[in-house]
Formats: sequence, structure tokens, C-alpha cells
Amino acid sequence: MKRLDGKFALVTGAASGIGMAVARRLADEGARVALTDIDREGGERAQRFAGHGALFVELDVASEASWRAAMAEVDAAFEGLDVLVNSAGIIETKSIEDTSFDDWRRIMSVNLDGTFLGCKFAVQAMKESGGSIVNISSVSGLVGGSNLAAYNASKGGVRLLTKSVALHCARKNYGIRCNSVHPSFADTPMVEQIAAGARDLEKARDAMAGQVPLGRFVEPQEIAAMVAYLASDEAAFVTGAEFVIDGGLTA
Repeated sequence: MKRLDGKFALVTGAASGIGMAVARRLADEGARVALTDIDREGGERAQRFAGHGALFVELDVASEASWRAAMAEVDAAFEGLDVLVNSAGIIETKSIEDTSFDDWRRIMSVNLDGTFLGCKFAVQAMKESGGSIVNISSVSGLVGGSNLAAYNASKGGVRLLTKSVALHCARKNYGIRCNSVHPSFADTPMVEQIAAGARDLEKARDAMAGQVPLGRFVEPQEIAAMVAYLASDEAAFVTGAEFVIDGGLTA
């Protein structure tokens, strides 16, 4: 048997990057996966690589109404929900002086509001039978960056929201675990977005990788492997914790 046989999972931000890698890994581990994203074309393309029984559900994580509709669609297709991975996220490389209030609200709406809504709906779906929530934060949720004002705040919020959800579910004896994962620079479209403003793209990528003691980006598949562990029953005594996968960056 595979470690997630018989489980049903929902992954946000699954059209690309970390979310897509996570969806594929959970499917490889035996789960039936609902891939969700605001990008329908990319999500449907990713769905084809997520195993038999996978489905794509369009979801704007910043919208409560969109979450409600997506959960209804998943409920109709699956026999409950066992795993939620909140992976959808966006970034702005701006300092406190450069960040507009609109920038701030846009980052918060996706990264923090989206995670809040996901946790809220997942707890409702899992409270009778238990499950696992994994929130993708960042090393930027642990340490600051001068040009990441809104992103730092959103990912730090994800870290502590995770702990609050974990403690609430433990106190209520719901059998729901909630943990956060904190990657450093991952080789995804988001890193390309960060580097795109530089005159020399490869030099910018090398400079980011050079900040990591192990000297490279983390691969999305490596993050997905950690998520698969947290989603599985092997992590039955793990909740309210943060898992750093950063090549030693925060050491």
C-alpha cells in the first residue's frame, strides 16, 4: 500500500510551482487529488499529471464564495476530505516605503486570507473524521527581508495561524493536525518573477542561490516530499510545528 491510499486531498495553487509538485506527489502516494487554482488552463493541464481520479476545480482563494463553491464541488466528487494543502501565494519585492496599500491588501488577500479561508473550510469538512492541513509559508515567515514588507507579514501570519488552528483542533479533539512548511528560494515561476527585474537574469539567480549554504535552490519535488510526510499517518503526532526546508539559510 502507498502511504496515502484511500485519502482525498485538495491542493491550492496547483497550476504551477510548489502546488503542482505537491499535487503530483500526493497522487503518486495514492491520494485522489483536487487541484485548485484561479488559472483554469494551467490547472487542467496539471490535472492530467495527477493520477487517476484527479479533478480540477477553479478557485480564487481570496474569495469566501469561491471557497464555498469549490468545497461543494469537491464534496460531490470525493468521499470527504482528508488533506488540505494551502499552497497558493504571490509576492511583491517592495520595501515598506515602496509598498502601496493596494499592494499590501493584494498580498494579504491571497497569502493570508486564502490560508485562513482554507483552514476554516477544511476544519468544517474534517472535524468528524480527522485529517491533515499543511500550510506553505516561507523562510520569509521566519526572518525578515528589507524588500519583502507585505510578503514577510503575510507568511509570518501563516506561521502563527497554523499554530492557532493546530491548538484549537487538538483542544476540540477533532483529530486534525495543522503544520507549516517554510522553503527558501524554490526553482519555480515565483523565483523567476523575483529575478526578472535584474539586468542579468542568470546572475540574479546565482546570487539568490549563493545565499543558501547548500548552494542551490530547493526543488519543488523536495518540498512535496515533506508535505507528503505531513499529510500521511506517519506524522500522526506532529501538529502546530514549522518545517524548514532551506538548505541551511536560516541556520
